[in-house]
Amino acid sequence: MIENLSVEELIKRDRVVLLLALAGITVLSWLYLIHLDRSMAGTMDMAGMAGMSMPMIGEWRDTDFFLTFVMWSVMMVGMMLPSAAPMLLTFATVTRRRAQRGGPYIPTGIFLAGYLTVWTLFSFVATLAEWRLHAAALLNMQTQIIAPRLAAGALVAAGIFQFAPFKNTCLSHCRSPLDFLTTEWREGWSGAVRMGLKHGAFCVGCCWMLMVLLFVAGVMNLLWVAAIAAFVLVEKMFPRGRLVSWMGGAVCLLAGLVWLLHIPRAR
Repeated sequence: MIENLSVEELIKRDRVVLLLALAGITVLSWLYLIHLDRSMAGTMDMAGMAGMSMPMIGEWRDTDFFLTFVMWSVMMVGMMLPSAAPMLLTFATVTRRRAQRGGPYIPTGIFLAGYLTVWTLFSFVATLAEWRLHAAALLNMQTQIIAPRLAAGALVAAGIFQFAPFKNTCLSHCRSPLDFLTTEWREGWSGAVRMGLKHGAFCVGCCWMLMVLLFVAGVMNLLWVAAIAAFVLVEKMFPRGRLVSWMGGAVCLLAGLVWLLHIPRAR
């Protein structure tokens, strides 16, 4: 049956299957986050009704660390897969055309595995950061929001980062899938993994400071999570994404400076 399809028909079929798969994974990720958010809210409500206090600062068990790591990993999938879709679709098209010319066909999932590996490593680092912030009493365990002065500083840092040359370099690679594949192409399954890892590294380099802002309004504040995910998507796909990046940076910088000025100084 497949042999009777033209190259363009195969490419069209690949794109439809890939888009459905990405949509399904993204939806499942968000459903898990919504379930987790409701479970956490229910737990806090029950604790409040029973007159119980939340665990003391620093009381992290192995299961707490693991579940937080899972939460971060799933959240990164839900946030980043939509913005990675153009790269994955381009990879699927390129590898299909190469296969029709006699080259090996490489499933797009191999590239995706490399990409998600980088974000999984980032999730581990974010979990470590959350753990240490808890231990240092700099993160409210109920709201998952960092201390005001630290939050304002994070906004200022994120605003400055949006104008940094490093940010622009990483964003350029994320915004140009065909250019990335042309310059970074590696043969075989191992090559696809390496390309996925490298694209993931550029993606983390572009967006890591935006992910730090999750600590500003609450790690599990789903409206904030969705807003950052939408900004990342527009930043990468909008024709004037660099302008969007600068505008976001200006807003963060201004908000952070105003917040810092209004924080009461310790006596």
